[in-house]
Amino acid sequence: MVQAALSSTWVRTVTRVLTMSLLAFAIFGPITNMLLWAVAEVWYFPYKLPLEYGFSFWERVFRPEGNATEALFSSIWIALLTVVVSLAIAIPAGYALARGKMPFRYLIMLLFLLPQAFPAVAVHMNVARIFYGLDLTGSIAGVVLVHASQGLVFAVWIATAAFAAVDAELEAAARNMGAGRWRTFIDVTLPLALPGVMASAIFVFLISMDEFTGTYFVGAPDVVTLPMLLFTSSMEGNYQIASISSLILLVPSVGFMLFIERFLKADVLAKVGN
Repeated sequence: MVQAALSSTWVRTVTRVLTMSLLAFAIFGPITNMLLWAVAEVWYFPYKLPLEYGFSFWERVFRPEGNATEALFSSIWIALLTVVVSLAIAIPAGYALARGKMPFRYLIMLLFLLPQAFPAVAVHMNVARIFYGLDLTGSIAGVVLVHASQGLVFAVWIATAAFAAVDAELEAAARNMGAGRWRTFIDVTLPLALPGVMASAIFVFLISMDEFTGTYFVGAPDVVTLPMLLFTSSMEGNYQIASISSLILLVPSVGFMLFIERFLKADVLAKVGN
């Protein structure tokens, strides 16, 4: 019996270690390869590691005449505008869906999923054709609208969950003490829902920062963002520039996801989709 128990424990331990090792390799293997390419000066087949290391490609990326700095600022500016547009829709929509007795509520929420329900290339090709007629192609405004259409599903659904998690009795208490509907919303509801709203804003920001397909079809060649620079560098075989661009995109993603994990609590997540 003891030997059988020890054998079973050993098998479980080995299985757990192998599973965690495979998971760690799947996550950190590509990141490690990206880090190596970011500091590789000379690296070619069949060598497993770079032959020379250095930071000359970093200097090329951030030199004044380079495109990376301009692309980074364009990406940040577009992402911030996308957050503003998305929240301008998501906050009133989320509050109405969470508090109002709207007919076809679930149908309205599903409508925000439509941009995610079809192949991105087909959607953005048709959007580009429509925007061309509206003179929005090759413009910041057109790219922001495309990014907002992708981010609204997260903004609206998370904002709806955040407002639904606010105790309605607190709003009723404020109303009983003489506060109007608008004052109650500003002083009670919005501050309590703010962590969820901030989390939705960060999701939208990260989606916009990483969006490539919509930017390519609507913004190219006049609007160049960091994902577009990453794509062109990869297609040209310049893996150092592509890896450095990926690392630049990775830093805010990791930082903001840690921020989201801190503020998106279980009571908010439980309301998503309800």
